Amino acid sequence: MTAKAKPLDPADALDPAKALVPAIVKVNEVRVSKGFWPKIQRTAARIPFADQALAAWYAARDPQTPLPAKGMIFAGLAYFVMPIDAIPDIFAGIGYTDDAAVIAALIATLGANIKRRHRDQAEDAVKRLKAK
Repeated sequence: MTAKAKPLDPADALDPAKALVPAIVKVNEVRVSKGFWPKIQRTAARIPFADQALAAWYAARDPQTPLPAKGMIFAGLAYFVMPIDAIPDIFAGIGYTDDAAVIAALIATLGANIKRRHRDQAEDAVKRLKAK
């Protein structure tokens, strides 16, 4: 870090206006890489948007997905894996409402970057996770 470089504010990682800043993309990518699978394994059987979250994950990991789309996908998935969010996940019935809204917004905005192959991979993963 240079003397003039400002340290990253953790809140920046979830700021949509900063989602494409390279340092923020990297923070979100690392956060999602570490936290996505543990959380999806715990929740896949209980959340109706597991397949959409997984399709977004596969799109973010695909080298053919454009970098700006990856940045936005990682920001949305980072919100999903964050331990603290607008509606705590511990509240039965409504705890994942905010997460579902973020994933739905990702799909609505970036759906063209989430290809059939990503959706197929997601469907297979949900089947495996629910079978456990």
